[in-house]
Amino acid sequence: MIEISRINHVGIRISDLAASRVFYEKLGFEFLAGPIGPEPVAIIEHPSGVNINFILNANQSRKDNILMQTKEKHTGYTHVALEVADEAKTIQQLHDLGIALSGEPFTHQGGTSFFIRDPDDNVIEFIAPK
Repeated sequence: MIEISRINHVGIRISDLAASRVFYEKLGFEFLAGPIGPEPVAIIEHPSGVNINFILNANQSRKDNILMQTKEKHTGYTHVALEVADEAKTIQQLHDLGIALSGEPFTHQGGTSFFIRDPDDNVIEFIAPK
């Protein structure tokens, strides 16, 4: 077995660094660096340790999420799930920040999940465990 200690970061392709920074900073992420590297990327991190690399080479003319918003189901990562302690508090905080849920919360064997979309329609799940 390969010993994996944690997820180091999640890469999200975006079209507008300024708009994405504003959105993710509302969620508590802090800008660390970028654009850097050959792609290039910018790096943000939440105080919880969740690290996101923004991949800054998206085609700006296309705003739909091909993995989530087309009839044909393509392979690939569809979303990131962030664990929160309090469903109601988190939903109220999102509302106060002007961030709408994309659908209603639903309960499952692991707890309650609800979703939002970033400025490029990338999906973010929040999950409040039971």
